[in-house]
Amino acid sequence: MVRRGIISYLLTEPNIEVVGEASSGNDGIKLVSQVQPDIVLMDLLMENGNGIYATKEILSFLPTCKIIIITSYYDDQQVFPALEAGAFSYLLKTASADEIVQAIYKAVQGETIIEPKVANKMINRFRQSGRKPHDDLTERELDVLKCLGEGMTNQEISEELFIGIKTVKTHVSNILSKLNVSDRTQAAVYANRNGILKSKR
Repeated sequence: MVRRGIISYLLTEPNIEVVGEASSGNDGIKLVSQVQPDIVLMDLLMENGNGIYATKEILSFLPTCKIIIITSYYDDQQVFPALEAGAFSYLLKTASADEIVQAIYKAVQGETIIEPKVANKMINRFRQSGRKPHDDLTERELDVLKCLGEGMTNQEISEELFIGIKTVKTHVSNILSKLNVSDRTQAAVYANRNGILKSKR
């Protein structure tokens, strides 16, 4: 019922196309491999393949896909595994239809939306562990973040690191998600505040 309700609302949005729906994690994985969507709305607890497993599998073959978790659960056993699996945004089913639509539009722009209760859990976990958000970046993502800190454009980063523009955009999107910042300017500020700088040649 929740899925059908969300779909009905999304069909009223002129800039969103619903390309499919699935009732289980495994069915979702198969469908995504066929239709290659930009955005996936994912529940966590489902029969025949849960949402965490499905998120990992989807991102393994479609890393540019943005997966938005929409669930009733925000306990540690669900939140952190989902985010570690690569979920881009995390909403609760108490979110309004308009909030879900806005999360979709923001995901397209590379902006993450995290339910406040979940965000508080993330902050508390970082405080307790002593880890910083950039500790979860890959080596290549750190290289891109250093370039962002220098104010470089995607084209300049592409030339500096010898990688394609599309790859740069994917790395930037991942960085914004992992640092929980809304744009590249905030990422650059984060890099400078935390001493993440390019070595001078």
